[in-house]
Amino acid sequence: MGAGLRDTRSPSESLIRSAMSDKTPKKPINWFAEVRGLALMLLAVLAFHTFVAKPFYIPSISMVPNLMVGDRLVVSKYPYGWSWVSASFHVLPRDDWRIAPGTPEYGDIVIAVPPGKAEDYIKRVIALPGDTIALVDGQIILNGEPIPQKMEPPVRIPAQNDNICDYGNECLSAFEPYRVTLEDGTQVYEPPTYRETLPNGASYLIIDHQDQRLDDMAQITVPDGHVFLMGDNRDHSADSRAAAYDRGLGGPVPLENIGGRAEFITFSLDGRASWNPLSWWNSLRGDRAWTSLRPELRGEQAE
Repeated sequence: MGAGLRDTRSPSESLIRSAMSDKTPKKPINWFAEVRGLALMLLAVLAFHTFVAKPFYIPSISMVPNLMVGDRLVVSKYPYGWSWVSASFHVLPRDDWRIAPGTPEYGDIVIAVPPGKAEDYIKRVIALPGDTIALVDGQIILNGEPIPQKMEPPVRIPAQNDNICDYGNECLSAFEPYRVTLEDGTQVYEPPTYRETLPNGASYLIIDHQDQRLDDMAQITVPDGHVFLMGDNRDHSADSRAAAYDRGLGGPVPLENIGGRAEFITFSLDGRASWNPLSWWNSLRGDRAWTSLRPELRGEQAE
């Protein structure tokens, strides 16, 4: 009787070979479907940024003390309608069309694009269409009436913040006379601080510590469909007071150049963060997160 064949493989080898023989072949990756999915996701993000809201980063000191270099904030895109400037990357040609147009209110913080540039400026609405506005020694004269400037306790700006200034030593030297050492040894800047209150009751703090050429401006009338914008850090802001060739907004800004309204701060970094994620936590300004950027309302008009 002949001897039968015997399987000399170990049980583990048999299981592996059995699993491999039963395994169905892998389907090839559908690269078209993958790319299409990524493209649709990108389009959805761009559409949200264009029509609803978009995050912004503050690289400038023009809105100190209310906005600091390093603040990250959310800007809503719909309050004043949509125009060429609403597109996320300003790829549309400049024009005067607007969809669902609206007009900002006194005190709103808005995103504006200056003439001839594809940059985003962030400033505050000071005068509306049809208003007359002038400046005398830094005080706003709106429709013939001086806007109150009430002296307030000086804001405290931490001196150790690495990004308090956006253009280096010039800014630091300007604030240096206001350096103060607190009881716990912390050093801060305490520049002269004032509170302005506009006719609708919108109230906010400003810094004004120098005599400079933008403190005076002859009276002008804001044209229809325009607004007059200024920064809260009055001596370090290129805004509607400054000519376009001087990095300013060149006067009142057309409403179609207004890209949205600043709503709130999401988080803020003081400039000490590096590529190392471990450094991010220590550079957070925790007290600034979720701060509203809508002006405080005071006075009879706000009731």
